[in-house]
Amino acid sequence: MNRYDTIYDVMVIGSGFAGMAATLFAAERGLKVAQTGATGGIDFSTGFLDLMAVHPVAEGRYWDSPWDAIDAVIADHPAHPYARLGKDRIRTAMNDFTEFLRSQKLEYMGHEDRNTPILSPAGTVKRTYRIPRTAWKGTEALRDKAPTLIVDFNGLKGFSGRQIVEMQQTAWPRLKTVRVDFPGSFGELYPEHMAWTLSSPERCRELADSIAEQAKDVEYIGFPAVLGLNDPVRTVTLLEELTGKHVFEIPTLPPSITGPRLRATFDRGLAPRGVCTFSQKLVLEARRDKDGLFTFLIGVPGDARPVKARNAILATGRFFGKGLRAERNGVVEPIFGIPVTQPAERTAWHHQHFFDRHGHAINMSGIEVDDSQHPLDAQGKVVHDNLYAAGAIQGHHDWMRMKCGAGLAIATAYRAVESICGTTP
Repeated sequence: MNRYDTIYDVMVIGSGFAGMAATLFAAERGLKVAQTGATGGIDFSTGFLDLMAVHPVAEGRYWDSPWDAIDAVIADHPAHPYARLGKDRIRTAMNDFTEFLRSQKLEYMGHEDRNTPILSPAGTVKRTYRIPRTAWKGTEALRDKAPTLIVDFNGLKGFSGRQIVEMQQTAWPRLKTVRVDFPGSFGELYPEHMAWTLSSPERCRELADSIAEQAKDVEYIGFPAVLGLNDPVRTVTLLEELTGKHVFEIPTLPPSITGPRLRATFDRGLAPRGVCTFSQKLVLEARRDKDGLFTFLIGVPGDARPVKARNAILATGRFFGKGLRAERNGVVEPIFGIPVTQPAERTAWHHQHFFDRHGHAINMSGIEVDDSQHPLDAQGKVVHDNLYAAGAIQGHHDWMRMKCGAGLAIATAYRAVESICGTTP
């Protein structure tokens, strides 16, 4: 039987954080899983796993404890997706997700009960819950304001050591930068090519030699996140041996190599778990027969095939992931036609100023779900008892400004899979 003839236990629609998490959790519970979706938010990720850091958005208040922040958000916004999950479930979901990454040689670090300050590619400091091991020593350098060198490369866009130093110069006077040529390359540089190049010990040695003079008086060296693709810890460890300094990575602006690292990790780790991936294929149509079996037409117009599944998890994100579509008369969910909670008038979607401190109302739009993550219709009734939704497509949150995107995606995916398996809250 080929993959198009198989009846799957669950079809995961989407390949961002929520889609990947749902696929992982379902496969680990022994379900026969199919996944489809085009490039998702995970591909443009900084690699940081946010849980909750900012509330209220209008005040720009940062929280050291994501759990206290979650309590505050739920108190002020009782319809926020976290309110339907419980902190124990959120914690378990995050731990299971990062344990999978660790098993695939992409280790994450952090504190159980507090966020960690970390440098962003813009030179600002953000608080996040889990950080790749290759970035962790940057948190130590930032905390101690230790003598640190930021290495920049001629020809690399989306990263500026000079900007980072200028942003931090008052609080971190012993931070400096140097711009050098990348070993064996000239002209415009691309993070993926750089990452592959630095899998070579010889190129790492050339890089270490090129910064040796500037690094004499520092304890830490920060590089843009290009230090290897499949095993970046190995490259970081080698550079520490060659320089005698602590080494860490800082994400570049998207597209960064941190996203493809996550993607590659899932590509490696999900196939042995029996997942059937319909890569870069979209769901063009969904039908459900009288017995509840879904048939999805997947592919591209003119070249699509049917795939059947007993359950489905809608993890298509919002506008970027094509989970929501803006039309003249409002925002729609294009696959199932699920009603979208949104401002009543299009003129209320946005404030006049792009950087309005309150954010924009359209960023809180999304579909309604119940405690089991079933999407609801306009009357508040379950659309289908075997259809679930996870991630940003749910309404009542501004994940980007609240800094809760990865945590929300992972935890709602975990709950959706629990519901499919019949796990009680």
